[in-house]
Amino acid sequence: MKRIEAYIKSHRLDEVIGNLHVFDGLTGVSVHEIKGFGRGRGHDRSVRIVDTAISWIPHVKLEIFCSNEILELVIKAIHDGAHTGLRGDGKIYVSSIDDAIRISSNERGNEAI
Repeated sequence: MKRIEAYIKSHRLDEVIGNLHVFDGLTGVSVHEIKGFGRGRGHDRSVRIVDTAISWIPHVKLEIFCSNEILELVIKAIHDGAHTGLRGDGKIYVSSIDDAIRISSNERGNEAI
């Protein structure tokens, strides 16, 4: 099992979610509206949220848990939907998950995700 965390531009969310809807094996996606900055530190953007003299850039974090079998397909769907070719398109991080437990049924592993 894998955990995918993807940080993308907010205006690309609909495209990414549309790409992810085609996978039967994908059981869900969590979306978090967040603010942060990358290498550019927010200095080359026209949209800024100013808080305590730090220029924050609004973006979206996706959190997805999936089986190893569909991992590359999910990564490609996120990449293709978020890619504009411009600086700041985002990042995708993948980590391994040891176990998952569905609280309502006590299912474990891939069945729980």
